[in-house]
Amino acid sequence: MGHDDLPTLELALPGPERDRGVAAILSGQKTALTGLLEIYEHAGEAVPVTGQRFWVLDSEGRPAVAIELVDVRVVPMKEIDDDFARAEGRGYSDVAEWRAAHEEFFRSDGLSEYLGRTPVIDDDTLVVAERFRVVEPDDSGGP
Repeated sequence: MGHDDLPTLELALPGPERDRGVAAILSGQKTALTGLLEIYEHAGEAVPVTGQRFWVLDSEGRPAVAIELVDVRVVPMKEIDDDFARAEGRGYSDVAEWRAAHEEFFRSDGLSEYLGRTPVIDDDTLVVAERFRVVEPDDSGGP
């Protein structure tokens, strides 16, 4: 599959937060990401599946890096662990830091405006927890 065929993925909202996320992927620090299930439902988008590939866009909407999902789970926030939190590549030392940052983002003005309301965020809030690897767009995944 060539790069023109890949769907796109946007981290956070355009700006410094997205730029830090793209940089963390490019450096190898970020190998996981989390999305609020409600965002997928609001957008009418299917939850991604293992094996899917995406271009991760930068803040200008340009493809920055291609990734392949190696694990996708829909889980309540309370099931995220320290290992997953650290794999997010944002410098979280544990799940408590991950949780605080994600609660802040999920309740942010920009996301609330997009959803048309401020989402309820608690232990049972469903998130899409994804692990990925960086790939070349034409990489078949073989050795």
